[in-house]
Amino acid sequence: MKADLHMHTNFSYDGLPSPREVVDAAILKKIDCICITDHGEIRGAIEALRFAEGKPILVIPGIESRAKEGEILGLGIQKKIPDGLSVKETINAIIKQGGMAAIAHPFDYFLYFKDIEKYQDLFREKGVAIEVFNASLFFNFCNIEALEFAEKFNLPFVAGSDAHSVDFIGKAFLEIPKEDLSASEVLEEIRKRNVKVGSDTISFWEKFGDHLKRNIAKFKNL
Repeated sequence: MKADLHMHTNFSYDGLPSPREVVDAAILKKIDCICITDHGEIRGAIEALRFAEGKPILVIPGIESRAKEGEILGLGIQKKIPDGLSVKETINAIIKQGGMAAIAHPFDYFLYFKDIEKYQDLFREKGVAIEVFNASLFFNFCNIEALEFAEKFNLPFVAGSDAHSVDFIGKAFLEIPKEDLSASEVLEEIRKRNVKVGSDTISFWEKFGDHLKRNIAKFKNL
């Protein structure tokens, strides 16, 4: 299975595509599993679940929450998690719903996770994953640092396109050497680190285009 576990719909303030467009684009690109992670919102993920019924794709509902220390993905949740909580509160809220927490783009030059090393014990205790490949980052050394951090502390890892437009969906993904898994089974494979990172060819201009579309979406969603 190919799983793109970080993407946005127009339920994010900076996302362009509708949930239906995201599902259809992912199927067209032969992505087997997606996680919708809108900023502070799950309505797009719930709509995508409905549109995906009977189609050859698994939709995992998720969210991208802004904790005080940085942004955290909640994979496999059903209820909204508020922004502004501490890292521990955010992680516990995700786990309480049976989901998995993943630290989004932790070493991004612009959206880094503050003092990440001091949370290593918490991450190990709670089974927190690290996003080791985010396709939208302009500086690849940020992804390399994330991978090194995950390996250093023996943490599970995820990858995703962080797409805010349909063109960017599937630019990064996890490869899972199994088929037809449920959402809970996908998360379990991640916990066991029975996954590897995959990606499509990504040019600077494709990244630039997706970021430009984020600004268009911000204006449109006003």
